[in-house]
This record gives sequence, structure tokens and C-alpha cells, in this order.
Amino acid sequence: MTEPADRDRPDREPSDREYWNRRYSEGSWPDVPSPWLEQNADLLGEPGCALDVAGGTGRNALWLAQRGWDVTIIDVSDVALAMAKARAETLDVPLRTHLADLSVEAVPEGPWDLILIFHYLDKILLSDFAAVLKPTGLLIGVLATVTNLERNERPSRRHLIGNGELPGLLGSLELLRYEEGWQDDHHDARFVARREDAVHVG
Repeated sequence: MTEPADRDRPDREPSDREYWNRRYSEGSWPDVPSPWLEQNADLLGEPGCALDVAGGTGRNALWLAQRGWDVTIIDVSDVALAMAKARAETLDVPLRTHLADLSVEAVPEGPWDLILIFHYLDKILLSDFAAVLKPTGLLIGVLATVTNLERNERPSRRHLIGNGELPGLLGSLELLRYEEGWQDDHHDARFVARREDAVHVG
């Protein structure tokens, strides 16, 4: 989800929806986009179809929608999606929502010009994105690393990637930009990858 660290649980159970609905109902969530997304706006090209994976209340999805993108946001929490939809209406921008538990359900097929994945770790999912991206489509994301535990208790170890591990998780995607380090007191791997033309969709 787009909210760092808070997407941590000791396990993945069917109760995830109830748990996150409660968290979104009780918490206060950021409405500004990720700095990493803004920093890489030059790579986005002309607006197309975008998917915000585990996008929470939509801070990144709405930033794209305001710039002309046709955006679908997918999340396990119907409360979060309702909050995203309400803000989209306030901003007068279109936004599609898709309620799903990605631990047991597939990512919508697309194909997509752009996929966002911020603070949601599923190593198998990362390698599968090439199959649902259009040729030259982009994957942009931020994932916490094990070094983050030096300052933060969450996410727990099972929700973190190893230092330098991320490039090897992207399958056939071509890595365009990559950095690891501390930002806003969280240690993350930040990346932009592109689907190579040779990858077959469908």
C-alpha cells in the first residue's frame, strides 16, 4: 500500500480486509504523492492506463489522475478505496477502484502502460508484472529493505527485501533507475523498470 511500514502484519489471513478497514477508519493517511513518483515524472510519457497496486487511499493514483491518466487502484480495503473515490470526486477526476486481496487474487490483466507498487511486498508478483505491462510499459515502486529495522520495528523481516535484492526480483524487466538509502527515516529500495519489447503479453 502507499502508506509506508503500516502495511505490516505477522501473517496473511482472510481477516486482512477487516484489519485494514479498521486501520483506515481510525488512522490519518497522507494525501500527497510519493516523492519517488514525482522525481520520475520525466519518464512517464503521455498519459495512458495505470494500475496502482495496493494503493490504499490513493495518494499516488490521484496524482496520476490529475495529470490525465486513466487509473485503476486495487486494494484489500473497501474503506480505503471509498476514501480514494471520495477524494477523486472532490478533485473532480475519474478513478476506477478494484477490491481484491492480492495474496489470493490475481492482478488485473491490463495491459498497463504504468504500474505502481509502493510499500507492498510480494516477490512472485514482482516477477509477474512483465506479463501485464504493455511494450515499454513502466513499473515504479518503493519497497523497504532489511536495513530499515535499524530505526523502525515495522515492517517485520518477512515483509522486507534484502539489500541489493530488488534487481533480481524483476524478472525480464529492464531496470532504468535504482537507488537504496534512507529517505524520511525509512530505508527503501526505489526503482523504475521497463518492459522490454520482446516480452509477450497474453
